[in-house]
Amino acid sequence: MMDDEEQIKDGSTSSSGSSGSEHQVVKPSSIQQMQQTIKRKNDLSNESFCDRFIIQNRGIFVTIFILPASFFLRLFHYIYDWYVYLFVNLSSRHDERVSHISAQVRDAASQKKKMCTSRPGWHSMSLREGLYKKDSKVAKIEIPLRDVLELDEANLTVRVEPLVTMGQLSRYLRSKGYCLQVTPELDDLTAGGLVNGFGVETSSHKYGLIQHTCTRFEVVVANGDVVTCTETDRPELFSAIPWSHGTLGFLVSVDFKIIPCKSYVKMTYIPCHTQEECVDVFERESRDLTNDFVEAIVYTKEEGVVMKATLVDEVNKSQVNPIGYFWKPWFYKYVQTFLSSGETATEYIPLTHYFHRHTRPLFWEMEEIIPSGNALWFRCLLGWLGPPHVKLLKKTQTETIRRLYEQHHVIQDMLIPMGALADAINTFHDEIEVYPLWLCPMALLPSGDSGFMKPVVQDGQVVERMFVDVGAYGVPMVSNFEARGTLRRLESFVRRVKGYQALYADCFMSRDEFREMFDHTAYDTLRTSYGAVDAFPEIYDKISRAARR
Repeated sequence: MMDDEEQIKDGSTSSSGSSGSEHQVVKPSSIQQMQQTIKRKNDLSNESFCDRFIIQNRGIFVTIFILPASFFLRLFHYIYDWYVYLFVNLSSRHDERVSHISAQVRDAASQKKKMCTSRPGWHSMSLREGLYKKDSKVAKIEIPLRDVLELDEANLTVRVEPLVTMGQLSRYLRSKGYCLQVTPELDDLTAGGLVNGFGVETSSHKYGLIQHTCTRFEVVVANGDVVTCTETDRPELFSAIPWSHGTLGFLVSVDFKIIPCKSYVKMTYIPCHTQEECVDVFERESRDLTNDFVEAIVYTKEEGVVMKATLVDEVNKSQVNPIGYFWKPWFYKYVQTFLSSGETATEYIPLTHYFHRHTRPLFWEMEEIIPSGNALWFRCLLGWLGPPHVKLLKKTQTETIRRLYEQHHVIQDMLIPMGALADAINTFHDEIEVYPLWLCPMALLPSGDSGFMKPVVQDGQVVERMFVDVGAYGVPMVSNFEARGTLRRLESFVRRVKGYQALYADCFMSRDEFREMFDHTAYDTLRTSYGAVDAFPEIYDKISRAARR
């Protein structure tokens, strides 16, 4: 196996091939596919009886245990959130907890210890857990901050603590008649994780990443001081917090921009039967700022469905489709039916249903966990229990399942300049052949130029600000997939086209390659000026594959 600093080797991976004329993507479940692969390389007879049983019956285990546990955990949080909102002085409690965090940081600093949060690694949305969390020499700082603190209707902002989830915040704002400018899809994503890491959604062609919709950060820095930063107050720190993964300080609150929302979205589905058509339509709709939302789902190398939507209040009741009800087909399966019809179609979707359209199937990962999950009988009988909490899925993984996912499963989001989208689809097809692919446009606004990401520049001039998040989630269907080598080739492609990798996913880049992708100029200066060098790991030492298991 190559070490972390070994340079990438040239060469391409041949695919197993798939016909672009097929409308239905039929694939075995993830566990089934991984079982078939591992049997060729390392027979399951080498595993314990318990591991073999769990691997072969993972879907049954998730259905019987994880789904009910997830349902009751959501119910508990829902009741608790409303209790806190109605009966707790949130401002006073926030100040007390931040003071306690500050005291913990001062104590760790006095002992010259590096720090991280005490939140268990399996609570994160990443499939991996940071090894630094297990280092006994690292001080674990308790940060129990999960409240919505303040809605400022005059300035159209909402202040939240870092562990507030998107599901929690979306429910709160909808009850007040508002929504975030960018509402990332999955309910369990947290405000802190999205700000410190990466958050994109179908309104990002207008507003950028969720980090670009922030107006204020409150941070506990390495010496225990509590500082606030905005575009005008400590602007360098404000620009560097996004993507920093908690390596400049502990985020304790964030202000997001909000907008008045409407009750529905008017959704238009545009089926495309050639790659050229799909890319052209997607780019046209992404650059049209009259669209409030744009995305595409690519089902084969040649075919996909582009979707555009606008916020509306007045609807044709006969065309309303409440796609979020538990008995409804999974969204990506429903969208796929428009390829068969071959005609553009329009309908109206309740806004809350639209915001969480991919939540029930976890995009399309649920099919690979519970293969019968989209069957009508399953949806009607058990659909109301789902989806499973990602953290519970992680907590109940055996070492064998973890290894299977590591070797035979891909979860990646790559931000690609719009002009390189066709090349990206072809490269993803050749290297991994994972379908569907999720396409989501994202504008890199001028206000974000001073951070880690930069627009595409040629001859000193900005030539492209529109990027596309290409999301690949599933089991590679190429016959010679090898996780490290394949993903390094994808990373090399992304660097070559001046794109970026979402850092929640496996990152096999060397330190130098990582710094080539992300501009560390301001970050390195701030690490020194705020005393973070001796207090927090560098980003690379938290997100590289060598730092995670």
